[in-house]
Amino acid sequence: MLAAVPPSRAMSKWSVGRKPSRTLGLLLLVILSYLVLRRYLHLKPGSCDHNVAQRLDWYNLVPAWLRHRQSGLQANGQHFMLEDSTFWIFGGSVHYFRVPKEYWRDRLLKMKACGLNTLTTYVPWNLHEPERGKFDFSGNLDLEAFVLLAAEIGLWVILRPGPYICSEIDLGGLPSWLLQDSGMRLRTTYKGFTEAVDLYFDHLMSRVVPLQYKHGGPIIAVQVENEYGSYNRDPAYMPYIKKALEDRGIVELLLTSDNKDGLQKGVMDGVLATINLQSQHELQLLTNFLLSVQRVQPKMVMEYWTGWFDSWGGPHNILDSSEVLKTVSAILDAGSSINLYMFHGGTNFGFINGAMHFHDYKSDVTSYDYDAVLTEAGDYTAKYFKLRSFFGSISGVPLPPQPDLLPKIAYEPLSLNFYLSLWDALQYMEEPVNSEKPVNMENLPINNGNGQSFGYTLYETTIASSGVLSGLVRDRGQVFVNTVSIGFLDYEKKKIVIPLIQGYTRLRILVENRGRVNYGDNIDDQRKGLIGNIYLNDSPLKKFRIYSLDMKKSFFQRFSVDKWSPIPAVPTFPAFFLGVLSISLSPFDTFMKLEGWEKGVVFINGQNLGRYWNIGPQETLYLPGAWLDQGINQVIVFEEKMAGPVIQFTETPHLGRNQYLD
Repeated sequence: MLAAVPPSRAMSKWSVGRKPSRTLGLLLLVILSYLVLRRYLHLKPGSCDHNVAQRLDWYNLVPAWLRHRQSGLQANGQHFMLEDSTFWIFGGSVHYFRVPKEYWRDRLLKMKACGLNTLTTYVPWNLHEPERGKFDFSGNLDLEAFVLLAAEIGLWVILRPGPYICSEIDLGGLPSWLLQDSGMRLRTTYKGFTEAVDLYFDHLMSRVVPLQYKHGGPIIAVQVENEYGSYNRDPAYMPYIKKALEDRGIVELLLTSDNKDGLQKGVMDGVLATINLQSQHELQLLTNFLLSVQRVQPKMVMEYWTGWFDSWGGPHNILDSSEVLKTVSAILDAGSSINLYMFHGGTNFGFINGAMHFHDYKSDVTSYDYDAVLTEAGDYTAKYFKLRSFFGSISGVPLPPQPDLLPKIAYEPLSLNFYLSLWDALQYMEEPVNSEKPVNMENLPINNGNGQSFGYTLYETTIASSGVLSGLVRDRGQVFVNTVSIGFLDYEKKKIVIPLIQGYTRLRILVENRGRVNYGDNIDDQRKGLIGNIYLNDSPLKKFRIYSLDMKKSFFQRFSVDKWSPIPAVPTFPAFFLGVLSISLSPFDTFMKLEGWEKGVVFINGQNLGRYWNIGPQETLYLPGAWLDQGINQVIVFEEKMAGPVIQFTETPHLGRNQYLD
């Protein structure tokens, strides 16, 4: 193996390359200049502001040493170089869309204090373009603000824009409206896919290009798609994505990343290959392979997995902190740069979680804690303290102080006193879709023709006899005769007996999208709801009324105060439950524990906190204090089967781990 520059030497050179004596003030000036220039470029000619802007000398607003950024991050032999200095990437992943915007600074300051110098993040297409041609980069999706904040704090950025990102997010970050096309072939050069990617990249890259290093921004590298070697359906696809990035102005170093299953097929000319792994054994094998295919190039572990994600009904995954430290040390000793995936996992707020489906379908839990370096709520772990000590020992400069932890509180138990059954709520919803046959979620003629992405869909029809009901339900369908639940249809159970009935009876199937697969060969088959016909005694049922229960903020605006009733002695399920959390002082973070409840979703002040399910391993939902108000807070729970007496609160999550100790 080639001799590596000692990390301490490399880190010292990196510090010189960043010119730390000038950093904060000059970087703030650059950011301000960029924002003003961006505004100037959008001013209409002839306007007063435009005329004033023309008189400014923009060139002299930018410090000289930043005006002459030329080289950017380069692969030079076995080392990365940033301008004329050796550069080691000590990176960590934080996803802006999984962290409340109010806490971005806290998480990134903790990253900087751990001794890291580079932030990596994915960009979720499905959240940024929820409807075709309609883009959202506001609030928690403000990518530009996140990247500029990283620059302000003194972090470089590696951007991973996809279009497919995996990331344990629904459909790997691809928008569900792509699946309206029955012939869709995702992650290929199929025309229907590339046309959508081109439109998205036109918009996304117009935001990203000014944030690149050579334009004075913090982005030093951009990833070309994600782990394509393990998918590898179309040899023309990766060259297409590379060209799509370059044609739209991406000029920084391009990277790929692949795990052991895809590395051999994921390498492409003109793009630096990096690897994803968790064990030291894989490190030796994969770095040897990289040396054989791309000769002497800098080595980088793009994803060193500091933990793993959890699935409903499975165990909570943990990785010993001593093992993490040992592997991180081995990666650097091998002369490789590193990115910790995840440094801070955060939360799959709403319905955005993904799923895996190899032998069995397994959907991911709401928490994306990942047993990461910071917990779901941003607290320190044993991994953090050990890694901070390690990176501090090789940094050559003192690390910033650790930010204080955000305070937590256990609020008093909350009673939900009002109630609205799903069946009573139907009258207040938008008009259902009437269809001769069942229609899957994605193809429902709603949301300006974009179908339904997330949540539940209710199918109603009329039957006149008992018998065996069968069909494909994705992912979980609760079956009702009128308002009485008789069981579930899912991947395992594809038939259910309809009991003896008298006369015409309403059959209802409430279908939940539990998360589209985010990794594997079957992403083209991720349509949700009723898939094709549903049969009673082998005869297809007809004439359906289909309700979309996407549970967006606008969904609950239809349920005004007068629609709710006191909870009856024997509630009918499924149902919505309403209560008020009153906070007299400044709100703090907390965790909700729904003991006695079975399965559902929680909404606070219109924010979807995500799913809960008593099969575990997740037992609490993270509630950020930033989403609470001093005073009255509305709490709505949608429960499918059984309500508990109260909602409890705790200062610590129940995920089978201690946040400070192994």
